[in-house]
Amino acid sequence: MHQGNFQPQGIESLLITSVDAATAGQNALLAAESLGYNGVMVGLIRDQSSEISKVLNLPDYTYPIFGIALGKAARLNKVKPRLPLEATAFKEKYVEQTSETIEKYDQVQEEYAGNRRLNKWSERIVDQWGQPEISASTENLKAKKLL
Repeated sequence: MHQGNFQPQGIESLLITSVDAATAGQNALLAAESLGYNGVMVGLIRDQSSEISKVLNLPDYTYPIFGIALGKAARLNKVKPRLPLEATAFKEKYVEQTSETIEKYDQVQEEYAGNRRLNKWSERIVDQWGQPEISASTENLKAKKLL
C-alpha cells in the first residue's frame, strides 16, 4: 500500500465525497426500483450522525450522509409533487423565483397534503432554513477529522 500523509480534511474533500455518496445512493435506489423494489432516501440521519456513527462503528474520515430504506411496499403512497422543472433547472444562468411560483407550489403541496399539514410549504422552508445550523453535524464532522 502507498505510504503517505492521508488527511482528507476540509470543505473541498467533504463536498466531493458527499456528492459521490449521494450519486451512488441515488443509483442504488434507481437500480432497486428497476428490480421491482420500493425505497426512500432518508436525509435527516445527519441530525443523529454521532449516534449513527457509533452504532455502525464508523472510523475516522467517514460520516453518515443519508440512509436508504428498501423493500416491497405493502401499499404505495402518492408520490409527493416536486417543484416544477422551470423552478429547479436553468439554462445558462440562475433564475430567481417569483412569489407567484412559490404560491403556486404552496397550493400544489396543500392539495397533496390535505389536512395533514397546517402550514404552507414556503413557511416550513423558512422555518427549516431560518434556524441556526445543527451543531451536532459540525461537531461530528470535526470528531471524524473531516473539518
